[in-house]
Amino acid sequence: MNLSSRLAAAQGRPVAPEAPAVLPAPRPVPAARPAAAAVPPADALARLKDRVAKALFERMGNRMNDPSLSEEALRTVVLGELDEVVEEEKVPLSADERARLTAELADDVLGYGPLQRLLDDPSVTEIMCNGPDAVYVEQSGRLVRTAARFTSEEHLRRVIDRIVSRVGRRIDESSPLVDARLADGSRVNAIIPPLAFSGSTLTIRKFAKDPFGVDDLIGFGTLSPEMAELLRACVQARLNIIVSGGTGTGKTTLLNVLSSFIPDGERIVTIEDAVELQLQQDHVVRLESRPPNIEGRGAVTIRDLVRNSLRMRPDRIVVGECRGGESLDMLQAMNTGHDGSLSTVHANSPRDAIARLETLVLMAGMDLPLRAIREQIASAVDVVVQLTRLRDGTRRVTHVTEVQGMEGETVTLQDAFLFDYSAGVDAAGRFLGAPVATGVRPRFTDRFAELGITVSPRVFGTPAARRGWA
Repeated sequence: MNLSSRLAAAQGRPVAPEAPAVLPAPRPVPAARPAAAAVPPADALARLKDRVAKALFERMGNRMNDPSLSEEALRTVVLGELDEVVEEEKVPLSADERARLTAELADDVLGYGPLQRLLDDPSVTEIMCNGPDAVYVEQSGRLVRTAARFTSEEHLRRVIDRIVSRVGRRIDESSPLVDARLADGSRVNAIIPPLAFSGSTLTIRKFAKDPFGVDDLIGFGTLSPEMAELLRACVQARLNIIVSGGTGTGKTTLLNVLSSFIPDGERIVTIEDAVELQLQQDHVVRLESRPPNIEGRGAVTIRDLVRNSLRMRPDRIVVGECRGGESLDMLQAMNTGHDGSLSTVHANSPRDAIARLETLVLMAGMDLPLRAIREQIASAVDVVVQLTRLRDGTRRVTHVTEVQGMEGETVTLQDAFLFDYSAGVDAAGRFLGAPVATGVRPRFTDRFAELGITVSPRVFGTPAARRGWA
């Protein structure tokens, strides 16, 4: 007897006869047919899962949110209760069916429901839930719809509540959108009705459990070895670096790699909306902004944290992203002895990044003339590193640009590396090009000489020159 027949028998419903192994010759269909047809095994198991889940939540009660229970203790209690609930159902299940049911319910109660397997899959880099029935993932730079789904809008909301409550955030009708993070640092954004018309929407950008290093980015083709050598020297020489790029281009990953070049023995203060950076140094102070409470009070902004960090004796300040008035405070810090600071900004080119910084400084509410703002930027920022997500799904550094100073009313820029688009694409549509040196030696290399930092002559050589050296 198959699963659907066993479930129907246990629930007192008519059981549809199983088909014989060899079908007889066609014969007339009888006029009277059974009132209830056999239920597909997947649907039957789903209904059983719903009943068991409801019974389990009723039995657990307030213990689900008991702060005195550790994660391990809660898992032990849940699995014990789960075994009892399944036994009470008195439904004959095979060992595989019982294991699958237990695993899925444990994910619902202790993990993140149908998303848990996607979170555990290292090939998935982003998860997007457009309501309970549409779950998409990004794999190898491509969007794919998955078979995962939530049983209802309430099920999805429970998972969202579990995520945001673990980092002290809340989401409800009075605060229908939130930024949060998972325990491994993965970035989470959630927005619920009435703002999300099609149902609660959840977006999770995963970060590798083992953070990517510079060798990984070179292997991916994001950086060239010569570019990596130059950026390492820039960080060691305490140049101020802005990582620029669009959404999803890998700015945080590159910021992590750049911060890995900071020498040990320096005090680093990181400032973020939701803690994502995974610095490997010992002396790191991690600050996180705070949204307002239910009364609209108590918010601590990135700008507040940047100002406070100046009184914390930092050697380096790393701001996860400049997106408002904190840009002015960041530029002032770079100009007043906090060299070697790092940050990111949303922009599509180095020139756009400078214009974006101008706009963000104006958001600080200070009535500053545009020339004064540009002089601040030209004096503070030494290097702009531009990331681009190409149409083949890969993420590449397309510019390493020096900020040279001012000429009249214009901030002057000089490219040290550019991505070679002229190499074309292969049969799979993947770009064959790589970042190449322009052959221009940046002015900031004079600081390398002063500090005794050596850079190979190959770094600034054009491809033709490097072939000659080889």
